[in-house]
Amino acid sequence: MIKAKRDELLAPLAAVSGIIERRHTLPILSNVLIDGTAETLVFLATDIEIQITARSGLAGSREARALTVGARKLLDILRALPEDAEVSLQPQDKRLLVRAGRSRFSLQTLPAEDFPRLAKAAGEPASFTLPQKLLRRQLGLVHYAMAQQDIRYYLNGLLMVVDSGELRLVATDGHRLAFSSVELPASLPRHEAIVPRKTVLELTKLLADSDDEVRIELSTTQATFSFGAIDLVSKLVDGKFPDYTRVIPAQHKNRLRTQREPLRQALQRAAILSNEKFRGVRWVLADGSLKIVSSNADQEEAQEELEVSYSGDALDIGFNVNYLLDVLNNVPGAELECAFGDAASSALISYASEQGFKYVVMPMRI
Repeated sequence: MIKAKRDELLAPLAAVSGIIERRHTLPILSNVLIDGTAETLVFLATDIEIQITARSGLAGSREARALTVGARKLLDILRALPEDAEVSLQPQDKRLLVRAGRSRFSLQTLPAEDFPRLAKAAGEPASFTLPQKLLRRQLGLVHYAMAQQDIRYYLNGLLMVVDSGELRLVATDGHRLAFSSVELPASLPRHEAIVPRKTVLELTKLLADSDDEVRIELSTTQATFSFGAIDLVSKLVDGKFPDYTRVIPAQHKNRLRTQREPLRQALQRAAILSNEKFRGVRWVLADGSLKIVSSNADQEEAQEELEVSYSGDALDIGFNVNYLLDVLNNVPGAELECAFGDAASSALISYASEQGFKYVVMPMRI
């Protein structure tokens, strides 16, 4: 039997439950494995592609034996209990009895020996550490540009490149690309890994906004992220990521500088009357001026005009407004720069305050 404070059980269970699908062809994958020693209680969840382990040092008593139980049900029960509740977990012949005060819950269990685990990857991984808040921030700069359920499966994830003393993160869905780079504390041989979309999104939720370190290990088939009491192991996407260096333009001479917030608000307003399917807006650029124009199938039109720093060629170029709002909503910074070629060329967005960040967005015909 395990006796513990409600939060000693809730925190690690919540940390691992995010990857569990509500309905699965293998019933045991809807469960969490609970195992423990006299010192620690371990919660483990997997969806076959990702595995998360969270540990809890309990102040209460325990006499734990390994079992698996429905993760969502146990999580909902613990959340519904009072914060100061004392909880006991008692295995009873294919059942787990959960008690707290006068509350009793009897949950079905499945054998722990049937619970699948990811095998450890072969070979020596590339290994390095970063502050949690730094990795979380870098992921936040690029994750929104990942593809969702694209037939080009290698785009449904994020490219991590370790090269000498630098970590580069790249995400693209074929219409736009986000790139960020950060210095590493040590120089390492070049290594590339495509981390699945689900893993990236789970990491952004689990990483803390703190200086505590996260240890990252990249092998040929797996990525491991260890921080606090959590270990996240993920299979990698097996594929060849596009050459992002060819996508990022270097020679665009038409440059616009403007404040992020006024531009973001103007785009939000223009988006209201954009075509619901194509979401297109036109940028009409002239000396010192940016005009944003949108229209829809009902012949309704929105027009916004901003004073900007621009002295390039007169230009009329179309974009998907969602792609522009994504970067403005996810990347902080007061001032940004947009570099343009012509109406058929991609635009490059960068920030004065984010030296390692670049965002490329393809134009659309409107």
